[in-house]
Amino acid sequence: MTVIADLASTLHRVPMTRPWEPGRTFIELVVTRLTTDDGRTGTGFSWAPNVGGAAVHALLETDVREAALGLPAHPAAAFDELSWRLHEAGPGGLTTLALAAVDLALWDLAATGGLTAALGRRRAAAPVYGSGVNRHYTLEELVAQARRWADAGLTAMKIKVGLPDLAEDVARVAAVRDAVGPGVRLMLDANQRWDLYRALRAAEALRPHDPAWLEEPLPADDVQGYARLRAVAGVPVALGENTHTVRQFRDLLTAGACDVLQPNVVRVGGITPFLRIAELARAFGVPVHPHLLPDLSGQLACCLPLPATVEDVEDASFAALGLLTGPPPVRIEKGLAHPGDHPGLGLRFDEAVLAATRHDPGARR
Repeated sequence: MTVIADLASTLHRVPMTRPWEPGRTFIELVVTRLTTDDGRTGTGFSWAPNVGGAAVHALLETDVREAALGLPAHPAAAFDELSWRLHEAGPGGLTTLALAAVDLALWDLAATGGLTAALGRRRAAAPVYGSGVNRHYTLEELVAQARRWADAGLTAMKIKVGLPDLAEDVARVAAVRDAVGPGVRLMLDANQRWDLYRALRAAEALRPHDPAWLEEPLPADDVQGYARLRAVAGVPVALGENTHTVRQFRDLLTAGACDVLQPNVVRVGGITPFLRIAELARAFGVPVHPHLLPDLSGQLACCLPLPATVEDVEDASFAALGLLTGPPPVRIEKGLAHPGDHPGLGLRFDEAVLAATRHDPGARR
């Protein structure tokens, strides 16, 4: 039996050409190299756009590494054992962010013929929707972004809502709808900024602009609130990017809390739990649309049992951030994500860029 012989991780601060909020000009990336006792190496990663990168790195270098050494080099077997050994640190959040780095490295090893071949490719390509962290944009900047997406051939896009003044949200959504026309699927993302009362008011006010879905209007763990909202909102409800475990997704589905699930492959702990969530959702007839990370999500979307769309935040993919060398694992062209022909996950990190962005979490900021 092949086992994990070594695990080493590095933390990086990667500059963003299009910051997601004022004053936050980088994302934190943790790159993990896993070595087996027969000398093979797989590369995984974790990722923290806003907070927690140093904590994830520290967890990987200490408790996760200690628990992983000697485990079977099999994604599902290692994930289950690591989850059990680490559960006292919490069922999700930092724990699953750290577990993802190990799980992805094991899948990089296991998928010798490519990830889509290993998972079973169901479709040649998956549709892409443009996405932006654009709540701080002026109205003119927001409309220009939507027009860029339309000019690039995208027939679906997502913008942020959740400003203090609901009337301003409505005006911005109306302006984007006018700019791109009725044929474009327009998703709205509130990032947990409302309570139930405000979410109900917002859904009513935004409904005339035909939103394809309203994403995370309530705190992510408010299962009963989502069930009540979905029952009367008249707008499809999407959530899951801040849900971490299979059991938490089960609770959302059994409560009838959503129309669309959006698990983030890193936040749930990797490909192994992501696939379990997708199968659970299929039993409820709820589609899964992977959250962010198109370099990986584009591959997963082509293997899911139900059709899925791929989220591409403008200038934020690993390829767009300049992190990769050689052909990217997913090519986005004319509104479609096309996974390529590559071994493993296809994420060939540029070693020079990793060296230039390496961050010492012990250093004073």
